[in-house]
Amino acid sequence: MLSMQQNQLKGSLMLFFCALIWGLAFVAQSVGADHVGPFTFNGIRSLIGAAFLIPCVAFFDHLAGKPLSIWGTDNKTERQDLITGGIICGIVLTVASTLQQLGIGYTTVGKAGFITTLYIVIVPLLGLIVHKTVTRLQWISVFIAAVGMYFICITESFSVNYGDMIILACACFFALHIITIERFSVMVDGVRMSLLQFAVCGILSLPAIFIYETPTWAALDQAWLPILYAGIMSCGIAYTLQILGQKYVNVVLASIILSLESVFSVLAGWLLLGQQLALREIFGCALVFAAILLAQLPPKRR
Repeated sequence: MLSMQQNQLKGSLMLFFCALIWGLAFVAQSVGADHVGPFTFNGIRSLIGAAFLIPCVAFFDHLAGKPLSIWGTDNKTERQDLITGGIICGIVLTVASTLQQLGIGYTTVGKAGFITTLYIVIVPLLGLIVHKTVTRLQWISVFIAAVGMYFICITESFSVNYGDMIILACACFFALHIITIERFSVMVDGVRMSLLQFAVCGILSLPAIFIYETPTWAALDQAWLPILYAGIMSCGIAYTLQILGQKYVNVVLASIILSLESVFSVLAGWLLLGQQLALREIFGCALVFAAILLAQLPPKRR
């Protein structure tokens, strides 16, 4: 039996790799937005993510010695929790990812990354509404991380435009998504809930594709690689790691670790694309890492 500290470390590592994949996905989303609309991008990538997870569910059932089944349990309550959690998470994720993909076409990747990761401030505020305890140390960590995000992402003169407001709305829904996952992740099979939320997200996006957008084969041919990365890596793997990781990690700490996606997007541009890393960006990265380490500290006992 793993101790509480070991479980938190395991969950933190899962969220760390989730943030790494998401950081690289910002580039894929930006490239995809140049060729296809937000409903097309998110609809196809969500269905790819769901399809990717089907053999994963079968594989994990086989490892556990369980007979293959759709829901993975005969318990009616657990099955209902799985269906409810998957549908709610899928609806919230559909709204959040559509707003993000729409907004990223009207603003810079840096500003989109910063505004999206404002969920690190929104999550504890929502936590207070649902009577979650937020310690003084966690509030300090949230503030330090938010300042770090600013130094990393805002390199141009700050101004607010239409795209920024859309991304801000997206950050609110991503915060709600994190809160919702915390509610259901401890109750259900994480891989199955991830599969179900992407199936819901893909199904909800399909009608909007034909109503609001007119994707062409030529556009899809230009965007297939970003969509494939977002489908398999960002959806199939990263979001599943988020659900599994949040079983063991406090929701405020989880939001801070996930905010590393902006750090990794900047570092990836530096390492892979040869983009210069300014001193302020290095300082911002250091602040975010410091905030994560600070949030890991146990609260002082009276």
